[in-house]
Amino acid sequence: MKFRLILISLALPFSVFAQSSGDTAFLTARDAFRAGDINKLERATSQLGNHELAVYAESYRLRMWIDKGDPGNLRDFLQRNEGSYVAEKLRADWIRLFGKRSTWNEVDAEFPKMLSPEPDVICYSQLARLARYDRAVLAEAEQLWLTMLEPPEPCRSVMDALVANQRISADEVWARARRQVEANRPGWAKTTLNYLPENQVPDSKAFDSAISSAMSHLVRQPANWSASRAGRELAAFAISRLAANDPRVAADELEKIKSKLQESERQWAWSQIALQAAKKHLTETVGWYANAGKAPLSDEGAQWKVRAALRAQEWGFVRDTIEAMPAELAAKPEWTYWLGRALKSGGRTTEADALFEKIAGQTNFYGNLADEELGRTVLPPPKAKATTSEETKAALDNPGIRRALAFFRLDLRTEAVKEWNWSLRGMDDRELLAAANLAKRNQIWDRAINTADKTRNEHDFTLRFLAPYGETVRPAAQNQSLDDAWVYGLMRQESRFITNAKSNVGASGLMQLMPATAKWVAKKIGLRDFSHGRVNDTEINVLLGTSYMRLVMENLDNHPVLASAAYNAGPGRAKKWRADRPLEGAIYAETIPFSETRDYVKKVMSNAVYYSAQFNGKSDSLKTRLGVVGAKTADGMKDADLP
Repeated sequence: MKFRLILISLALPFSVFAQSSGDTAFLTARDAFRAGDINKLERATSQLGNHELAVYAESYRLRMWIDKGDPGNLRDFLQRNEGSYVAEKLRADWIRLFGKRSTWNEVDAEFPKMLSPEPDVICYSQLARLARYDRAVLAEAEQLWLTMLEPPEPCRSVMDALVANQRISADEVWARARRQVEANRPGWAKTTLNYLPENQVPDSKAFDSAISSAMSHLVRQPANWSASRAGRELAAFAISRLAANDPRVAADELEKIKSKLQESERQWAWSQIALQAAKKHLTETVGWYANAGKAPLSDEGAQWKVRAALRAQEWGFVRDTIEAMPAELAAKPEWTYWLGRALKSGGRTTEADALFEKIAGQTNFYGNLADEELGRTVLPPPKAKATTSEETKAALDNPGIRRALAFFRLDLRTEAVKEWNWSLRGMDDRELLAAANLAKRNQIWDRAINTADKTRNEHDFTLRFLAPYGETVRPAAQNQSLDDAWVYGLMRQESRFITNAKSNVGASGLMQLMPATAKWVAKKIGLRDFSHGRVNDTEINVLLGTSYMRLVMENLDNHPVLASAAYNAGPGRAKKWRADRPLEGAIYAETIPFSETRDYVKKVMSNAVYYSAQFNGKSDSLKTRLGVVGAKTADGMKDADLP
């Protein structure tokens, strides 16, 4: 279903909402640009007049001539449209063209006008600075050596300059390659190792063997394999690759060769075994992290070290690991909260409360939990005063908002969302609320929610936690004996209430049902004449989605945390992730191995607290909702009974 843009009952001009004769001309211009048909593009553009998207058609013309047209026309366009999304993207492409041609003075002239440059554009600017001997670029690039593991092409040239200027040691080359192997980017690791002096670069076939045939590589190594650093590092790489499949097998193999590895190599290998074991919730994990000693950990490795300690209830280990994190990582809400909990477990209540205070009041999972640790209730803040007609008119008159609404009208959602989001840059709370209300009134639910989410001091949680389709959703939840706040919390996370939403794996509708799941549920509940073509129908989608939620709940101890995880990742995984003993719901959520599901479950559960407060007019407790996740058991239904 396409978005239906509805009129606002204010005395304002509404041409932005009406289907205009220029819409067809714009779509023709867009298609012509994509097909490279300049004559058709010119004809269509001439018919656009003052259409909201005429600026896009003009940019299409300029893009087609960007490498051989008059730069004066392009500069004039950029100046007339300075600060707009379309100008930002056109300028970025122009800088890329200059960069490829090594026209560094032009890059220097245009880059300062960029408002939010992408990494490759930043690197073209750095190359331009290097061309005029600005060595500060090298210091900037050093900060990215261990984090930019898949650099765009211009960034590779910056990395080359780092090495050429002898700013990178052999140890740092190996450190980067280790990070790339850990991130399952072996091709990039192989490229990185070419930065070593020629006589230290590992043999290409030996590298491939360590990565692709790890066990065979370890078994068939020559007797003197440990005489060179390359031999030892490749053995550690092989251990890392084994660990991805079976950490226990990798640990056994490391025990056999550890005496031949130097300390840093041995500790890194243990850290890789521990990382993979943590994701599989193995009981040996904390011990293996201890074997890793002070091996430098990636952010991923450090976070999983904490998660493993949480599962093991090793609060001292939790504390020490978070305190050893880089400051920026340790300051994240999750690690601020868990450090507070670790300190509290050791009787350091005052210090713990100071940490909870840092994140209390934040409208997220850990902000909610911190509030409850401090004895505070979780409630939406006072509602901001209603937006005025003047504020609404200003939102309607915003050129970027008008362009976004035109894209929505044409069902060009990707372009609409990019233009809308760009238009919010620099808005104050009142402007954001006016834009959010405009989106709500036009049933563009996701933009209403995301825009209202950005306010800093004045808030409207009826916008942040919209509850459309109440006449369908709430009765369906009641019929399934489900908490409607939880249903809405899940739906908000699934689709942001976009009825025709479709994920990249094929899930559809408000409740993002996979085809096989929808078919299975329809059969289970006796829904006749169901075909997948009906899955985006609101009533059908909600019926199937809530029915599936009930079946999953019954299969998983009626626990909403487990059921939320199951809805996203499947019931079998949700069961597998339980421990051999009961776990706090918050610890279960934080230690979910899939980052998408981990984030999903936290947001669904926090969402439910705010929906509950909205529906019931009183505070709710996230801790109570999270409860305790029971130990692994033989559940009622077999995993095969649920898709």
